[in-house]
Amino acid sequence: MKRLNEILGIEFPFIQGGMANIATGEFAAAVSNAGALGLIGAGGMNAEMLREHIHRCKELTDKPFGVNIMLMNPEAPKMAEIVAEEKIPVVTTGAGNPGAYVEMWKKAGCKVYPVVPATILARRLAALGVDGIIAEGTESGGHVGEMTTMALVPQVADVCREFDIPVIAAGGIADGRQLAAAFALGACGVQLGTCLLASEECPIHENYKNAVLKAKDSDTIVTGRIAGVPVRILKNKMAREYVSREKAGADKMELEHYTLGSLRRAVFDGDVDTGSLMAGQVVGMLKEVKPLRTIFEEMYDGYRRTAAALGNEVRE
Repeated sequence: MKRLNEILGIEFPFIQGGMANIATGEFAAAVSNAGALGLIGAGGMNAEMLREHIHRCKELTDKPFGVNIMLMNPEAPKMAEIVAEEKIPVVTTGAGNPGAYVEMWKKAGCKVYPVVPATILARRLAALGVDGIIAEGTESGGHVGEMTTMALVPQVADVCREFDIPVIAAGGIADGRQLAAAFALGACGVQLGTCLLASEECPIHENYKNAVLKAKDSDTIVTGRIAGVPVRILKNKMAREYVSREKAGADKMELEHYTLGSLRRAVFDGDVDTGSLMAGQVVGMLKEVKPLRTIFEEMYDGYRRTAAALGNEVRE
């Protein structure tokens, strides 16, 4: 099985998560220049903003990069066309079925990797001719499903094997031990998100970054589980009030009062009390801010050591 870096023509078998409001053209370029595949997160953008960020990314890197489209975005159809027009090397999707766009993207030369939380969607999308599947466990930050990475990835890998396409593991991956585990589960590479919050290049507010560094292993919570829109974030005043009101039976309108604009408040204003500080369960492993290149090198070196300790052959 080819590794993700061989498939995408990059140095490390890592792809950056969508990270709405964080994954700008500048950040995607920085990730790509550091040896992984950077993604522009279109979740907090409109169509024209996306085009601007694509052009900015192209100015800053000559390496491959991609775009993540949240399909619930009302401008997703326009964004899908822009991705094709700009001939983006890789497109990832979330929050929906990208079936309507796959043929257009493939004709434009884009590789398509939808993010899935369960095998039923993986099978449906594999049948549409996508290039691979990103299997994301509930350990991840942001919007989550119910299955853990350990349980999800091997089952999605079995589905992908039927269609002869690769699977990328996501959720709960921040060091070389977890990378080795992902390979063992049948993945060709991994998607990273939370550990990149602690990078020098990440554009989040310093308050957000400091909250990530201070967080312990049990400091995340899932809001919106009862309402059917689960999102994993760091525990804070907003999260506790939201979950309390949710359990008390609050309606959607009342709950939206807590979340409307909350991610932007965290990312741009550094509001750690009422902002939505999206982060996964590996947040407790992050102790210092490092350059992206260092994060990637340390993770791959950790994989080498883990594989050697297990008596396995290390693949470069």
